[in-house]
Amino acid sequence: MKTYKIAAIGADGIGPEVITAGLHVLDAVQKRDGGFAIDVTAFDWGSDYYKTHGMMMPEDGPDQLKPFDAIYFGAVGAPDVPDHITLWGLRLPICQGFDQYANVRPTKIMPGIKAPLAGVGPGDLDWVIVRENSEGEYSGNGGRVHKGLPEEVATEVSIFTRVGVERIMRFAFALAQSRPRKFLTVVTKSNAQRHGMVMWDEIAAEVAADFPDVTWDKMLVDAMTVRMTLNPKSLDTIVATNLHADILSDLAGALAGSLGVAPTANINPEGSFPSMFEPIHGSAFDITGKGIANPVAAFWTAAQMLEHLGESDAASRLLTAVEEVCALGIMTPDVGGTATTQDVTDAVIDAVRGSNL
Repeated sequence: MKTYKIAAIGADGIGPEVITAGLHVLDAVQKRDGGFAIDVTAFDWGSDYYKTHGMMMPEDGPDQLKPFDAIYFGAVGAPDVPDHITLWGLRLPICQGFDQYANVRPTKIMPGIKAPLAGVGPGDLDWVIVRENSEGEYSGNGGRVHKGLPEEVATEVSIFTRVGVERIMRFAFALAQSRPRKFLTVVTKSNAQRHGMVMWDEIAAEVAADFPDVTWDKMLVDAMTVRMTLNPKSLDTIVATNLHADILSDLAGALAGSLGVAPTANINPEGSFPSMFEPIHGSAFDITGKGIANPVAAFWTAAQMLEHLGESDAASRLLTAVEEVCALGIMTPDVGGTATTQDVTDAVIDAVRGSNL
């Protein structure tokens, strides 16, 4: 029997709540499947760790994570710790240090969830957003000089490399090729950003030649927000820069009904480092400890993790169980339900155990 070593980092806010729920569901999945086992090691890194140790994780944190097959991550961010410290102290060092350059964010409207767009329901909105996850606007290149003076200057330099753009473009075209519609939309802002974004457009055209069965088009990012809201059925697979896809994927989650159902996979496609899987809803300190955090995103990203590990049947079984529970109306308040986190978790576990798949 194959055993997968999973590093669990609940981190901040509702992160530990949804990761705990996800681990209970994964335990049910592994017992139901019988063909693999999951060995979980929990790490207490995050903002509380920072308040005690002055860092979000130990200096050798990445080295501790390297032997694992995957990382199951909750959320990072706390109201009393600056956001740039929490993000650059934990999540980004893992993503960038492990070259998890493909951030994959699927979006669809779950059965039973009322989405905000008129006339759009389950089956009408089924997207995968591919976010370049290693460079671009979040490269960390820049600085500040003359602090506090009238002539203070701050620069944030976006870094786009040919190797970085080409590899994410190839990943996105291959993903689009694997989906039924074989359709990709490339998002840039090349009318105003005439260097890096123009290179994105040029490389997209070059890579497209190697995928003749994939139809593709391109959009400016501002126009893309209009297309996502007014013509969602015209989209399927989407690729964009680190910043643009970060924003568009939050919009996508909202259009699907709630960020509480939106998952993320931070993939190192070559497998030279572990990949990391996380819900995108954030730490949500306003509901922390209330027992109403939506665990669906954590379950969905657990299914992504199983898929990445090669357990596609188990991944399908888990996602089907989640959809069955949503269809029954067992949902948390953020999507119009009255169930608690535990209620949803118990229902999904029961659905996994009773699955005939």
